[in-house]
Amino acid sequence: MSRSPTLGPNAYLIGVPGGRHTLDTPALLLDRTALTRNIAKMAAIAERHGIGLRPHVKSHKSVRIAQMQIEAGALGVSCATLGEAEAMVEAGIPGVLVTSPVVSTNKLRRLVALADKAGPHQLTVVVDDPRNVAELALHAARLADPLDVIIDYHAGYHRTGVIDEAAALTLASAIAETGMLTLRGVQAYGGHLQHIEARAQREDAAAQLRESVASLVDKLKSAGLPIDIVTGVGTGTHEADASAGVFTEMQPGSYVFMDVEYHHVLAGGESGAPFDTSLFVQSTVVSTQAPEWVTLDAGTKSFAADSVAPVVARGVQGPSRYAFFGDEHGKLVVDSAHRPSLGAHVEFVTPHCDPTVNLYDRYHVVDGDTLVDIWPIEARGRL
Repeated sequence: MSRSPTLGPNAYLIGVPGGRHTLDTPALLLDRTALTRNIAKMAAIAERHGIGLRPHVKSHKSVRIAQMQIEAGALGVSCATLGEAEAMVEAGIPGVLVTSPVVSTNKLRRLVALADKAGPHQLTVVVDDPRNVAELALHAARLADPLDVIIDYHAGYHRTGVIDEAAALTLASAIAETGMLTLRGVQAYGGHLQHIEARAQREDAAAQLRESVASLVDKLKSAGLPIDIVTGVGTGTHEADASAGVFTEMQPGSYVFMDVEYHHVLAGGESGAPFDTSLFVQSTVVSTQAPEWVTLDAGTKSFAADSVAPVVARGVQGPSRYAFFGDEHGKLVVDSAHRPSLGAHVEFVTPHCDPTVNLYDRYHVVDGDTLVDIWPIEARGRL
């Protein structure tokens, strides 16, 4: 059977038993069973606690995975960039929230055009500045219905978001005055809390944020403002936040994959990490000349290099340690008794899944030892 060239050099292996182990590498692997299980688990958590689920696309950037999340019960998706939102709306994904302010004339034009394409109440964007509100309203005047917006709150991180309750009230007034924008609620995403490794410290920090958010929401509601949506919550704080009654919806992203960082963070639960590793990078041993290590074909162009190192998942027995060895190469230090041979395939758990995914054009979807499909990463590189 012929395959589309967009599927890459491994397309001929789709459906071939054992094809997982003969891929051209570096290759981004996605375990379909683990992915499906993770999506179902988070959907069940949201349903059990009566909280909405709007998972973040920034982790996977994939239309196919977004569709799976919607089919499992998600009310929409969250997008960190306008480009991600465009990819989702173009594919018919409903309930898209752009979680970062959209600024500059051309991007505002794109945003309004996207809102028109998505339809009423299917695209929402956060705002944190009256100047941005005024510009957005001018562009939104072409829409048949007002554009939905959410006030972004700094959540203690101060990356974006209004700085306090007074600023939120001022912004809400500016939104109301436009006549072209409809205030729907508040966003408070504590990104800086998600990777606090000590469970008690992470939960305490999340509780402090919830207290701050609850106060903000009470203040806005007391002013007669319609706050129907309180959105935030990531993979690292989902357990405590889902049941607390402050947020109306969650935005976790990395739970679909898990990575080295999140395994460290979530391993402190009663039964270990609640989600399975579904994402791997497969590499090949390309040199065995050094006595203390082997050289792999996966370096800084294959793994995110902003955090910890990748960890071996398959292909090596015994202790091992990965180190970056250049753009195209990695060093795997192993003992002589477990030294992989030239041409051997070694799979790794990704150090940080989001930026690792952004290095690849496609997922190689596997079921056991078989490559069952190849999915494009449609939102990769879209600003």
